[in-house]
Amino acid sequence: MFIKGILIGLIFGVPVGAVGAMTVQRTWEHGIKAGLLTGMGSSVADCIYAALGAFGLTIISDFLLQYQGAIHLVGGTIVLFMGIRLLFRKGEVAEVPAVSGKMRMFLSSFAVGITNPAAILTFLFAFSWFGIAGDNTKAGGWPVVLGVFVGTCIWWGGLAAVVALARKKKRADSFRKMNRIFGVVLSLFGILVFIRAIPI
Repeated sequence: MFIKGILIGLIFGVPVGAVGAMTVQRTWEHGIKAGLLTGMGSSVADCIYAALGAFGLTIISDFLLQYQGAIHLVGGTIVLFMGIRLLFRKGEVAEVPAVSGKMRMFLSSFAVGITNPAAILTFLFAFSWFGIAGDNTKAGGWPVVLGVFVGTCIWWGGLAAVVALARKKKRADSFRKMNRIFGVVLSLFGILVFIRAIPI
């Protein structure tokens, strides 16, 4: 069950969305520790949704899915705010931020991850594919959830490591240019969330 959880975590982590862009940008600007903190925030959010699916907590999952439109808008607002902030950031910051800054990195990626209730459906599909029932007991469910956490951490750690290696060859003006690029990317992700929330 633990190995299956790791595989699910790896598969689930591969699609690079807003959190992926955040991880790359922060690793490039602050180093691998910042990237790991960002990825870990998303991993914790994934674990929560994995637990809802693994333990069959339908009351909570049904509530989140019912209001996923409004929850998505909250996440879209956060992503759009971060994108605009990067676009207008001045100067270059290469040092790892203080404890408060590290906590913001973790919490911001957690907020983006937790405002995607549709992840519950993704995990339910993955559990079904791997033959994991949705009504596991604590003994059977926790190894899966822990495996998901480990799998997603492996993915984010690998991504941060690759960016950190590329970071060693950076030019003097690379921070400002990369901030603008990822500012545009995050802003587009945020706008896309708003567009998808518009009823057709």
